Amino acid sequence: MATAYERFNLHATPEKFYIEACDDGSNDVLVIDRVSTEMTLTGIKDIPPSGVTRPICGIMGTIRLVAGMYLIVITRKRKVGSLFGHTVWKAVEFDMISYKKTILHLTDIQMQDNKTFLSMINSVLNTDGFYFCTDYDLTHTQQRLANTSPDFQEMSLLERADQRFVWNGYLLRDFFAQPELQKFAFPVVHGFIAMKPCCINGKIFEWILISRRSCFRAGVRYYVRGIDSEGHAANFVETEQIVQYNNSRAAFVQTRGSMPFFWSQRPNLKYKPKPQINSTTNHLDGFQRHFDSQVLIYGKQVILNLVNQKGSELPLEQAFAKLVNTMENGMIKYIAFDFHKECSKMRWHRLQILVDAVAEMQDEFGYFMLNSEGRVVSEQSGTFRSNCMDCLDRTNVIQSLLARRSLQSQLQRMGVLHVGQKIEEQADFEKIYKNAWADNANACAKQYAGTGALKTDFTRTGKRTQWGLVMDGWNSMIRYYKNNFSDGFRQDSIDLFLGNYTVDESVIGLTPLRVQKDWKFLTLPIVMLVAFSMCIICLLLAGDTWTETLAYVLFWGTASAVTAAVILFNGKEFVDAPKLVQKEKMD
Repeated sequence: MATAYERFNLHATPEKFYIEACDDGSNDVLVIDRVSTEMTLTGIKDIPPSGVTRPICGIMGTIRLVAGMYLIVITRKRKVGSLFGHTVWKAVEFDMISYKKTILHLTDIQMQDNKTFLSMINSVLNTDGFYFCTDYDLTHTQQRLANTSPDFQEMSLLERADQRFVWNGYLLRDFFAQPELQKFAFPVVHGFIAMKPCCINGKIFEWILISRRSCFRAGVRYYVRGIDSEGHAANFVETEQIVQYNNSRAAFVQTRGSMPFFWSQRPNLKYKPKPQINSTTNHLDGFQRHFDSQVLIYGKQVILNLVNQKGSELPLEQAFAKLVNTMENGMIKYIAFDFHKECSKMRWHRLQILVDAVAEMQDEFGYFMLNSEGRVVSEQSGTFRSNCMDCLDRTNVIQSLLARRSLQSQLQRMGVLHVGQKIEEQADFEKIYKNAWADNANACAKQYAGTGALKTDFTRTGKRTQWGLVMDGWNSMIRYYKNNFSDGFRQDSIDLFLGNYTVDESVIGLTPLRVQKDWKFLTLPIVMLVAFSMCIICLLLAGDTWTETLAYVLFWGTASAVTAAVILFNGKEFVDAPKLVQKEKMD
């Protein structure tokens, strides 16, 4: 397999960047012209001694902003673990270096826009969860890697990567165009990876959890729901659990993703905005595209829809069920399970109802397994595709239970567990397992919703706690604030990073960042604040008579209440909405 370089030195001169590969025996140097932006390959002897030198851990890619091109490099990495002898790294710190030596050629407005675009890219880079490996393909599951051709094995990491999970794909577009440069670049996945050495019955094995977030229809909680016309689902995550023991390995794959039809749930200052199903679009085309690709990649599909079967979530559940019935595809089975109803009043043991209901199908699907000689002895023939509204909290709980059931079978087959032993009885391993799945929930939730996951107390301990409920309340409050007042910026950041919006520096004028707000946006909150303040002052500084005080309090209280009602009625105008890509048109 073609590998990428692992260690680099960056030599910067006013005219060029020289990126020197420092791996043993390497003589290659990537030269980037800071004026023409051209990339070429040369040798160590061509590095000028006058350059400023610093070590870097890798190249994330390049991007064009208002001030011109920027080089994005990884400046610090942390070892996560070793995957079959290949070191997996987490990218921890990044740097953005301008090709231009000065930005004095920009107007004040352009400088402000460039600064905003820079903060957007940094916002994405500072989101925890970027991983890479320079000599192993992290974007594919064990089963996909085992079913590849010799030609595939000879491809570079960039060429062979599953493009759904290459988060720096747009940033590396120039490297894709020049195959000779591809040893200087590697795909970076976004999501979560845990690698834990474990011991049961004195037998040491490696337990690994990998969640890969798709970069197609990527975004934040309320601004990206449903699917696009290509059938890509919002918040699609492929989660693979791997166990290795005595050179044999087994893997179990599950997926999660937004309900795959055209629906939206725009923030509007209400705690839970009402979901809207698009009434003018043919849902079946996109729905069919989505499941055609899922069946092609993963085999049979069992849909586990965990949304409420009442209230605002009910129409979504009904629409999903109707589309599955309309498609009449024998490869797809639909199961609706009202998570909140079944587990209300802390009855979390009732989740076993769902696990038992799908047990036969899970046994039929099996899992992927290689024996100690490297021969494939079983393959996974289908996957569970779980979803709730956000595909975060409820989804992660169910996935962890199904993954444990698969692991039980794998460890018994490998000889780690004795006949009759259960994973739940292995206290040390159970703690590792539960905490890793809770960490996975938190990582996926922070990347999509902006806060840690809910219900992780159950994932960590196996039971719901009062403290867990308090933490869920706190996280829900943070989510409310972020979803309404900062997610527009986060969505713009992701769209810019992934190339859904491109900056054209040759166009001089207003960027979409300079959208003028309606007069209501500033006036009404000020009126409400003044009215509420006056109401409090009237309460504290009582008038000559109680009737006078009451009149003032009622007047200002009514004024603040009416203003608040008007603000709520026009809620969509007061939230932080994306500016770069019109999400309404995309839906």
